[in-house]
Amino acid sequence: MDLDLGLNLDPDPDPDPDLAVVGGGAAAVALLDALATGATPPSAPGTIRVFEPSPHLWRGRPYGPDLDVVRVNVPPGISSIRHGDTGHYADWLGERAADHIDPLLGLPVIPRALYGEYLTHTAEKAVAALAEQGRPVEVVPARVTGVARQGARLVLRTADGQEYAAAQVALCVGTGTPPDLYGLTGTPGYTADPYPLAATLDHVPTDSDIAVIGSGLTAVDVVVALDARGHQGRIALHSRTGVLPYVWQRPIEGRRPQHLTAERVAELHATHGTVTLDALTDLLREELAGRGGDFDALTAELRTTTTTDPAHRLRQQLDAVDDPRAGRRVLQSAAHAVGPYAWRLLPEADRARLRHHFRTAAAVASPMVPVNASVLMRLLDSGQLTIVPGDVRRALATAPPRTVVNAVNPPPQSIPVGARHLVASLVDTGLGTLHPAGGLLPADPRVHVVGDLAAGGSFITPSIPGVAAQASRTAQALRAPLS
Repeated sequence: MDLDLGLNLDPDPDPDPDLAVVGGGAAAVALLDALATGATPPSAPGTIRVFEPSPHLWRGRPYGPDLDVVRVNVPPGISSIRHGDTGHYADWLGERAADHIDPLLGLPVIPRALYGEYLTHTAEKAVAALAEQGRPVEVVPARVTGVARQGARLVLRTADGQEYAAAQVALCVGTGTPPDLYGLTGTPGYTADPYPLAATLDHVPTDSDIAVIGSGLTAVDVVVALDARGHQGRIALHSRTGVLPYVWQRPIEGRRPQHLTAERVAELHATHGTVTLDALTDLLREELAGRGGDFDALTAELRTTTTTDPAHRLRQQLDAVDDPRAGRRVLQSAAHAVGPYAWRLLPEADRARLRHHFRTAAAVASPMVPVNASVLMRLLDSGQLTIVPGDVRRALATAPPRTVVNAVNPPPQSIPVGARHLVASLVDTGLGTLHPAGGLLPADPRVHVVGDLAAGGSFITPSIPGVAAQASRTAQALRAPLS
C-alpha cells in the first residue's frame, strides 16, 4: 500500500490513537468511508488503527479472490457500500457491468472478487481522505483477542502479545462461522467452510459424488462452482427442509413505497406504543393495493414454500422473473429497508411467529440470481443434482459420499470463531453484554458494533445497504465528543 495514502502496514504505534477498528472487511470499509465523507468533522483529529489478520485486507471472507461464477447475489443498485449513495458502486463499475449481465434479470451480476476490488478501492480513497483531514489510518495485521479499561482509555491486546491504546473501539468482525451441525470435523473428505471455492474444489475429483449440507445461497454457490469446473459426479443438497432461495425478479420501475415504510411504522409505534405483526401485514396489504398487487396470491405462494417440490418451485420461480405483480418484490425490499427497525418494536410473541417461518422469510429476503437458478434447473432436469430434505445425519450415514461440503449458513448475530476471545473479554470487563437472541450489545459508549454482530437485529443477515446504514450511524456517534 502506498504510504502517501496515509496507510502504514508496519506502524510505530501512536501512544494515543483516537479509534481502533477491529476487522478490515466490508463493515470496516463502510465505516471508514462514512467517516471520510461525513459533513460533520470529528470532534478532534487522531489516528485510526485497523486490526485485520487476513491477507485480503478490505475484502473480508466473502469477497476475496475466487472463481468468477461465485457472484454477488444482488444487482449493483443495492450494493453500494456508501449509505445514501445508491449509484456509488455502479459508478465505480462503469463499463465493466456490461461483461456480467444476467440475461434473465437484465442487470449485471458481478463476481464477488470484483466486488472485493470495489471495496478495496473505496477503502483506499477513504484512507487518503482521512489522512488529509488529519486522521491517518494504520493497519495492524494481527488478531485482537481482548479489550480492557485503563483509566479513560481502552487497551486492545493482540494474539502476538502487543497492546494498543484507543479512545473508542468499533467492532467490524463480519458474520459468524459456518457451524458443524453434525460433528463431521476431522472426517476425511469433509470441508467445514467452502470459501474460497477455487481452493476448496481444487482437490475434489470431478467424478466423485458430493453431498452439500444446506440448500441456501452458499449451497447454490457450491453447485454453480462445481458445474463451472466441469464436475461429472452426482451432487446432492441435504437440508432439513430442502427449501431453495427464491429467484430474483426484474425490478419494476415505479413509485417509492407509500405505506410499508419506516415512517409509517414509527407512526404506529407513537400512536399505539407498540407495533404488531398484524399491523405490519395491514401495511403490506395497503402497499400492494396501491400498486396493483395481489395480497392473497402472495400469501398463498408463501404458505407453500416448504411444501412444494423444490424443483417444481424453482421452475415456477424462473418462469416468474418477469411477473408484473409487485408482491414479492415489495416484501423482499421491505424485509431489508423496514424489517430491522420494525423487528425491534415487535412484541416477543410476534418475533417468535416470524422465527417459526425462518426458512420462508430467508428464502424471500435473500433470493438467488436467475443465472444461478438456471444452472440448478439444468442440473436438476438432468438428474445430476438432487435435493434431499429430511434427516441429514441419517442420510449421510446411510450412503456416505466421498466428499461432503458444509454450506450451512451461520445464524445471524453469531460470533465468528476468530472473535470469540475478544467478545468474551468485552463481556468479562463489562464493556459489552451478550443479547439473549445473539450478538453483542455495547455497555460502554466507547464501544460500537457495525455489522451482523450488532445485537437486536432480526433473523435475517443484514444486507450491504443495512451494514452501510449502521456504519453511517456509528460514524455520527464517533464524531460526537464523548461525555
